[in-house]
Amino acid sequence: MDEKNTTHFGFKTVAESEKAAKVAEVFHSVARRYDLMNDLMSGGLHRIWKRFTVSQAGLRPGQKVLDIAGGTGDMTRLFLKEVGRTGEVVLTDINYSMLNEGRNRLLNEGTITPVAQCDAEKLPFPDNHFDCVCVSFGLRNMTHKDQALAEMYRVLKPGGRLLVLEFSKVWKPLEPLYDTYSFKVLPKMGQLITQDADSYQYLAESIRMHPGQEELKAMMEGVGFERVTYHNLTAGVVALHRGYKF
Repeated sequence: MDEKNTTHFGFKTVAESEKAAKVAEVFHSVARRYDLMNDLMSGGLHRIWKRFTVSQAGLRPGQKVLDIAGGTGDMTRLFLKEVGRTGEVVLTDINYSMLNEGRNRLLNEGTITPVAQCDAEKLPFPDNHFDCVCVSFGLRNMTHKDQALAEMYRVLKPGGRLLVLEFSKVWKPLEPLYDTYSFKVLPKMGQLITQDADSYQYLAESIRMHPGQEELKAMMEGVGFERVTYHNLTAGVVALHRGYKF
């Protein structure tokens, strides 16, 4: 296998051309129980992390938001409250199983908002279109993260901001406990709830392969974002990065 055309799928090395399909299999498998597993895995903390992210977006009524890898729609729901009826939130995901869950839940609540299945590395939106772009717990699954970040930069208006909520490098003293939980408890929980231990093994591995706080900050700056900062949440289990397009 040519090393120039390989990437990581968890701890495995795979051809770049294969990664998207392998990630798709994971999320087709877990889509129906995805939110339940998030609640169980994080003890409900993911809801606090997401509310904090929206609070840092600085949104006003009437603005446009792009929710990338928005899946089951929980971030879209929160953003809609911020931009109001005059604003717009576009829910996107590359995985149709996840997107169907999100769209159906929003429709069942009486919420109609644009939904699009698309690849974050090739966004089907015009330049300088959105006031805010957000990707929560999705960037680490992308094959070419720098290309995806560049696309997010492209579709933002000048003055717009990107929010990246993602698992990151945990506080060093917590690593042994965190590793035990990630590699021993999570796969068993996945097997019990979704009958799929392998997908949660991959998710744990993908977190370890994702760039740390400073590395992701540098990646964002590398595609043009300015004033890039990050907040560590829950001792670095998760980090929120924010950058601006000027």
